[in-house]
Amino acid sequence: MARRNNNLSPDEIFEMHANSIQSDAIDFQIALEKFLEDCEIRNCRPQTIQYYRNEMSVFYKLLREQEIEVNIYRMTPEIIKQNVILYMKNQKKCKTVTINTRLRALRAFFNFLEREKIISKKQNPFHEIKLLKDRKKAVPTYTKEEIHILFKQPNLRTFTGVRDLTLMMLLLETGIRASECVGIRLGDIDFQRSRILIQNTKGYRQRYVPIQKQMKEQLKKYLAIRGTLDHDYLFVSIDDTPLTKRQMQAQIESYGKKCGIHATCHKFRHTFARLSVEAGAGIFELQAVLGHTSMEMVKHYVNLFFDDVVEKHRTFSPIENVFSSKRRR
Repeated sequence: MARRNNNLSPDEIFEMHANSIQSDAIDFQIALEKFLEDCEIRNCRPQTIQYYRNEMSVFYKLLREQEIEVNIYRMTPEIIKQNVILYMKNQKKCKTVTINTRLRALRAFFNFLEREKIISKKQNPFHEIKLLKDRKKAVPTYTKEEIHILFKQPNLRTFTGVRDLTLMMLLLETGIRASECVGIRLGDIDFQRSRILIQNTKGYRQRYVPIQKQMKEQLKKYLAIRGTLDHDYLFVSIDDTPLTKRQMQAQIESYGKKCGIHATCHKFRHTFARLSVEAGAGIFELQAVLGHTSMEMVKHYVNLFFDDVVEKHRTFSPIENVFSSKRRR
């Protein structure tokens, strides 16, 4: 009879020592794989899982280049503060947003370890670590002139030209994300009720976004040349395969380069928010259409474009309307 392999597999090690906080037999790599496996079980998006994998890999390298042992049982708040936060800030010259992005991944990882009783509450350094404060910065948007210029770039004598004009119009009309846009299927479009169901959302909360007459007319033109395919994704490549997020981003960036405009998909989302605020949209309407789970970003949009609101207020100011009409009598 062959001899048993004396070394336990990573899964066997995890099973033996999970729910037992006295042992330090589970190393960083095993814990990380179990964390990522848990993310898959919870149906996290592939992009989210890759984000965690990337950030944890950088975290490991940061500590190793400082010759610090990466031990999940001996990770103290002081190590996080000195050898992650300050090291990234002073040695790596990282921006606050980059540091916070890494801290969010680390927080999720250590909270998972505590939740699974791999580490104790005292061994979780993130009970004492907070994200860095960061100033809210202005978000880039397109001017109306830039929108007109961009919309003239696609060659409307080609399939890709009509497709790209349609998707740029849809991004501006609805404020949806690029990933949400490429995930739209034919059955999601409800022309009768003037709305589109967005299913591939960031927070897994489906929502409807409204579309108006011009947008519906453009969609129908595009659908006429798209034709019937063996799948029902709305936007397709020249090979009739579903358009990917990266292909879509590259197309819009290329149009921007042609006319000297910094063009991105997400810039349409910010522009939608700005134009909506300027037109008097309320925060609840904005939150519903944009799909934000909290009011924080929506309030940021409103505050950011407040000068535009002040300018527009001149057209509907009650005092101006009441007293100017009185003076005209």
